Amino acid sequence: MESTGVYWKPVWNILEASVTILLVNAQHVKAVPGRKTDAKDCQWIADLLQHGLLRGSFVPPNPIRQLRDLTRTRASLRQDHTAVANRMQKILEDANIKLASVATDWLGVSGRAILSRMLDGEQDAGTLADLCRGRLRDKIPEMQLALEGRMTEHHRWMLRLQREQLEFLEAQIVKLETKIQEQMQTYQEAVDLCTTIPGIEAIAAANLVAEIGVNMNQFSSAAHLASWAGLCPGNNESAGKRLSGKARNGSVWLRRNLCQAAWAASHSKNTYLSAQFRRLAARKGKKRALVAVGHTILVIVFHMLKNHQPYRDLGADYFDRRNAEQIKRSLIRRLERLGLQVTVQNRTLEPA
Repeated sequence: MESTGVYWKPVWNILEASVTILLVNAQHVKAVPGRKTDAKDCQWIADLLQHGLLRGSFVPPNPIRQLRDLTRTRASLRQDHTAVANRMQKILEDANIKLASVATDWLGVSGRAILSRMLDGEQDAGTLADLCRGRLRDKIPEMQLALEGRMTEHHRWMLRLQREQLEFLEAQIVKLETKIQEQMQTYQEAVDLCTTIPGIEAIAAANLVAEIGVNMNQFSSAAHLASWAGLCPGNNESAGKRLSGKARNGSVWLRRNLCQAAWAASHSKNTYLSAQFRRLAARKGKKRALVAVGHTILVIVFHMLKNHQPYRDLGADYFDRRNAEQIKRSLIRRLERLGLQVTVQNRTLEPA
């Protein structure tokens, strides 16, 4: 059956238990131009299957597919939550309320308390600013200036509407996270292994398990997994000329999760991944460095889940140790260009 979107899933669910099914990438079975009809497509796919030329795409088992539905729904709801928060911020800006300019998390405890009192009709900036808690109390004078706006009844009605939607989404996210935690109990070993990598916490580990599963035998190698995820350069060469190396369209959900984990890992201290990010960002830019670090994380996860071994960090000085002589020559040349004469001696460590 030729299908797009999710229309193949009902047929898959019915036939999965009785016959062997192949989910084939349409790009791999493209028919010859000029002979394109639905009937000819069926004949062409059947002919390819008869000669063993079809290769099935990765379809995880049913429990992993259910977990994937939960994690992807959670990600979508978080996007909706951010969109509603942005709409609320827009209304506050229209009312000349600069709450977000003073409070980093304007939807925190202090921000919500101020917002609730504001929707109850309170307009005095000093009374509203006095609701600040924690370290935000050090900014009470700035908060008073930020809350001197022109909140009208129309603004309050719009904010109440958006707040109800925000609270509904938060309740739905809590339900989803509870359900995900129940499902993840079966894969706790994989989660514990993944969380040993810098930048990956429980949520990111659950997303990884939901996207690639825990059985790495379905991928022939780590390079195959990276290619499937769309986290490696494209391979397009003709007549000895290297053409576009744009990455192929892989799993959008997995690529986004890995880039987020790479960004978190780049801010870790004294780790191999943060050193790799800084090294690549200096030459290629931050965006390409993020994709490269995400590719490294995916390769690490593949070997960890395949061999059931925790992550062992190579250290922040790995690249310096690997190219010690080259770095030494480069630094000496830089000093000599400044007009200095350099003499290098190996340091002898005194016995303890």
